[in-house]
Amino acid sequence: MISLKSFITDQWYSGQDKPTQLFNPATETVIAVTDTSGIDTKAVLDHARNIGGPTLRSMSFAERGALLKAMSRALYAERERLIDVSCICNGATRKDSKFDIDGATGTLSYYAKLGTELGDGTILTDGESERLTANARFVGQHVFLPRPGVAIHINAFNFPAWGTFEKIACAFLAGMPVVTKPATATALLTYEMIKIIVDAEILPAGVLQFIAGSARDLLDYADGQDVIAFTGSADTAHTLRQNASVTLNSARFNAEADSLNAAILGPDVEVGDDIWYTYIKNIVTDMTQKAGQKCTAIRRIIAPEAIADDLQAALVEELSRITVGNPAHDGIRMGPLASAAQLRDVRDGIDELAAHSSILTGGSAPIAAEGVPDGKGYFVAPTLLRANDGADDIFHSKEVFGPCATILTYDGSAAQAVMLMAKGKGCLVSSVYSNHKKWISEALLQSAVWTGRLQLVSAKVADSALPPGMVLPNQLHGGPGRAGGGEELGGMRGLHHYWNRTCIQGDTALLGKLLK
Repeated sequence: MISLKSFITDQWYSGQDKPTQLFNPATETVIAVTDTSGIDTKAVLDHARNIGGPTLRSMSFAERGALLKAMSRALYAERERLIDVSCICNGATRKDSKFDIDGATGTLSYYAKLGTELGDGTILTDGESERLTANARFVGQHVFLPRPGVAIHINAFNFPAWGTFEKIACAFLAGMPVVTKPATATALLTYEMIKIIVDAEILPAGVLQFIAGSARDLLDYADGQDVIAFTGSADTAHTLRQNASVTLNSARFNAEADSLNAAILGPDVEVGDDIWYTYIKNIVTDMTQKAGQKCTAIRRIIAPEAIADDLQAALVEELSRITVGNPAHDGIRMGPLASAAQLRDVRDGIDELAAHSSILTGGSAPIAAEGVPDGKGYFVAPTLLRANDGADDIFHSKEVFGPCATILTYDGSAAQAVMLMAKGKGCLVSSVYSNHKKWISEALLQSAVWTGRLQLVSAKVADSALPPGMVLPNQLHGGPGRAGGGEELGGMRGLHHYWNRTCIQGDTALLGKLLK
């Protein structure tokens, strides 16, 4: 059994109290323990501000990018071992583990390349200088400067690799040191990845610190130049926003929260169309990948009433082919939920939705998963529901964070489809499947304002479009309202959280020399 240590003030630290146990979610055996008691969280932030920050800010974009490239290579060299760790600690199948780990290394590589393109500078100008008076030499120039604080990253349990390193990539390239805290239940994978980076001696002192579990009172010492980037539930985001570091000190807070993402099928689509098969494939992928534990997963299947029976039959048939069991075994297509708490929440959520719908397949009852002892593991069947009334608020407010989605029918009009989507009060990503140009024109812009990313699938791209749940480093990740109101990634956009934008006014010749 492994004892996870935190990496703080450039040394490994073990807690001084009763440790917390981490479990293999397929077998319920203890795989690790962790304890963060006794950590001097103020010293952690001071170390980042005083040691790591000045070093990073003195480096050019290209030099920061070189750090990211070295990190990506070091992690990729240990890819096979990390996949095994992911299966054990996260309940992810080999394919899903690759999705997480390759997402981490791929994002690091993307931002490494962006650093090379940005070159030898340390700051960026924002637009052209503007003349302010009759004297043409007196101008104003907006610039982006790295914040002289700490990037505090609080990550979710479902993507312990990708979620950690996509945030690190943006912060490092922008010039801010990082303190990263994974969710405790799946922290083993993050720990192993951080250990690879530390052992490779890639990073300067104070640039990266890691807390293996509870962050305790860390946020109490954040100030107005710090950035808090959170991924997790909307309820936790609300709690964190109430911290005095945010409300009084104006520490920048960015949240990427859960959301009830929608997939809308247009009324023109017929059974057997290319779009039809893409729609079904994407729904099944999102329901079962990572056991449905994705903030970008499709939760609401919005389909015309006229075709709903055919759709339900096709989805039930595809979901019946999903083999659920121990992800360490061959042939398993879906593993367990990440923790006992998740299992309870998902079962309760399915029962809550089932009171207002019909269960088409699956449900909350225990299942006999393959490759595990009887009664062990945090398993639930892929569950498809059909709402009694698609406008019922329960389907637009209650998210079951697991392999569960609900069919909501509409009359075929763009107005009603968008109305149902909007009732979710903000999504990370949603998708529209149609070839009907007039219908699309009515639905597209009205629906786009309710989601951070909107994917339109027509016949010409049906065979090549990525699943909507796929997050890419050059595309925006975030969303309005319930989805957290924040933004991550999106290429250069991901760096903006870690910069201050300042307007500098003065002699154009002098500014031209100083702001290179």
